[in-house]
Amino acid sequence: MGESHRTLVTIPNRYAFVDRIDGYLQRNRRASLLLIDVVRFSDVSTSFGHEVGDRILLEIANRIQRLFGHDALLGRVSGDIFGLLIPGWHGERQLRHHYNHLVEHFKAPIYCQDHAFLADFNVGAVPNAPENGDIIKLLSRAEGALKQAKENRYDNLCIARLEDKVRGGRALALKADLQRAMQRDELELYFQPKVRLRDLKITGAECLLRWNHPMDGVLFPGALIEAAESYNMMNELGYWTMTQAFKHALRFRAQGIDVPLSLNMSPTQLYDVNFIPTLRQLSESYGIDLSSFELELTEDIALSNSLMVKRQLSQAKALGARIAVDDFGKGYSNLAYIRDLSIDTLKIDKTFVMGLNENPVNMAIVQAAQLIAASMECEIVAEGIEDLEQLHVLRDSGLRTGQGYLFSRAVPEAEFIELYHQDLSVGSSLAHVHRTG
Repeated sequence: MGESHRTLVTIPNRYAFVDRIDGYLQRNRRASLLLIDVVRFSDVSTSFGHEVGDRILLEIANRIQRLFGHDALLGRVSGDIFGLLIPGWHGERQLRHHYNHLVEHFKAPIYCQDHAFLADFNVGAVPNAPENGDIIKLLSRAEGALKQAKENRYDNLCIARLEDKVRGGRALALKADLQRAMQRDELELYFQPKVRLRDLKITGAECLLRWNHPMDGVLFPGALIEAAESYNMMNELGYWTMTQAFKHALRFRAQGIDVPLSLNMSPTQLYDVNFIPTLRQLSESYGIDLSSFELELTEDIALSNSLMVKRQLSQAKALGARIAVDDFGKGYSNLAYIRDLSIDTLKIDKTFVMGLNENPVNMAIVQAAQLIAASMECEIVAEGIEDLEQLHVLRDSGLRTGQGYLFSRAVPEAEFIELYHQDLSVGSSLAHVHRTG
């Protein structure tokens, strides 16, 4: 459980770490979660390169593991933030002692290729409550504590309790904004068409959240998502989005539009025990089969090897829903995990599509994704198609489906209905697309 790692890849990523904590909490609630942020680590990678940066991060991870012993669970929550679950009940004094122990230990520099690095940390710490078995609640509170530690002027440690009220003027404003947005119907689903490349017919749409802010106009919901994650409201937001998707699907059918809608899934939903019952209930309430929906997961979630995620996805598929892996090729996940997942669609990350003209490696990645998709008998979708040359190259390579600004941005419901009923190639910049058809 607490062995030394020879590479960063073997350290559990965010989703595998969450899964391990979840398993631990089901057996034993006595534990505290620490999120350990390496201060100004981006400067190291910028100055010395990613290889040196990765070796220093690996040394930091192994030192932390040795320092807290084999019973502590270690994970890499994000690039330069580690998670540590320490068994046992801890008061504030004990948690501060752990923090001081960490800081003192790292006063000894880390040496790598003639470079010396002195690690300093921001730490958010939360002791679990005896009645709490909800890992998402514990992680959300720890993330809030870490944000507070970063904002503190003098103290790099923030200890929070599960029942603490969230602090900070900006934080409270974000939470108020989120609650108001949901209560006053300020949120809206937009739809980005998925297009059959052969004839530009719309064959599906991705649902994307937009925020009609009363003062700032239509916003991409970055701040909204941030607030939802910080206040354990991602489930509420996710289920609002799912409900709206079913409502729109009914309205689309009334307009003669029967194409699958894709929904982006948050990790929070996939770790929620109510996820499958809610899907089933929505399908029954609106009388729409789940085969009309595709659940999109980012590659790192889909390939996290989390037993809970696999179970939820398996149950969703059994109900008829399709499963898509978004941003395929972008991450560094172990592709062996993909063999254990039953996937209907792989979406090639837009960075490879947009870079087709500049780098032949991007085309090789697209072709590799096609081979993987063919062996798994699943569909493949190219994201980020922005010009005709990309369209022609992808179509000539055998790719059937794509989405991107060449066809349409994400648009409101009325515009999507209009787009669906018109021929995209008529009277537009795409009029000459069929020349290579």
